Amino acid sequence: MDNQTIATYIDHTLLKAVASWEQIEELCDEAIKYHTASVCIPPNYIARVKAKYGDKLPVATVIGFPLGYEVTSAKAEETRAALADGADEVDMVINISDVKNGDYKAVEDEIALLKSICGDKVLKVIVETCYLTEEEKIAMCKAVTNAKADYIKTSTGFGTAGATIEDVKLFKANIGPDVKIKAAGGIRTKEDMEAYIEAGVSRIGCSSTKVLF
Repeated sequence: MDNQTIATYIDHTLLKAVASWEQIEELCDEAIKYHTASVCIPPNYIARVKAKYGDKLPVATVIGFPLGYEVTSAKAEETRAALADGADEVDMVINISDVKNGDYKAVEDEIALLKSICGDKVLKVIVETCYLTEEEKIAMCKAVTNAKADYIKTSTGFGTAGATIEDVKLFKANIGPDVKIKAAGGIRTKEDMEAYIEAGVSRIGCSSTKVLF
């Protein structure tokens, strides 16, 4: 697969707590240059990026990040604010405590609420696979599908581990036909990117796009 094609799968990402405006500008300039699928940035930079770049690149952001244990009403307000600032895509973190308590319905309801707020905008659901059992991962595939989110996403990149090919295959076997897969966390080489695309992902969260060019 040629490098430019790979780049079109990438959400070019910078979510570090210390990310400066100069680094965000560099990220956006690279995304435009490399024709990535989007940039994924902290919510506080959305309005500033939109003011400078307009519609030159899709902007994704994160909600309930990185731990996911905010109350649903807070995530809903975060989502509304992000969309009002101009976000095109939202990557939310599920409430992992609800999963561990077996309250899968609460997780599904929260996803459904955020999707209703997003409307036609893309909602990706981060399930943070490193903390889940296989049974819980399958339950999250069902919750994401039932809630009509656009993507299920492996990881925040801030957990104890990132994406694995095995988890992508598990997702693929258990999600509905309208749900896509995003892999994130630890994907740093062209070979990694190709392997995940071949496994069936539609997006890759990555801060290492420059290795392709």
